[in-house]
Amino acid sequence: MRTRQRLPRQRDEQHLDFIRSLICISCGDNTSTEAAHLRSANRLWGKDYTGKQEKPSDMWSLPLCNRCHREQHSCNEVQFWQERGINPWSLALRLYAASGNHELAQEVIATRGIQ
Repeated sequence: MRTRQRLPRQRDEQHLDFIRSLICISCGDNTSTEAAHLRSANRLWGKDYTGKQEKPSDMWSLPLCNRCHREQHSCNEVQFWQERGINPWSLALRLYAASGNHELAQEVIATRGIQ
């Protein structure tokens, strides 16, 4: 029986700073943005399950205000995103590709990860 080998978390402090400089993708607040890591797995987007006491790689982070970030952690995460019409896996990957480019990030956020 083979067990899944834990992959080390990929850290990217510059990307996290970039994410924190964007507006909240849930409510539009731009005063208290935090880098919210996407914990839910979705193998179609290349996002594996993140275990307990394990944080996802920084490429899987999204801009949420403090209030929305707390809500994301207090409920079913997939339902949180579905209720907002956001594809978080697509959005996280697209923001990672746009990292450092605020103009492009605004265009990505406007699509809410749907494209």
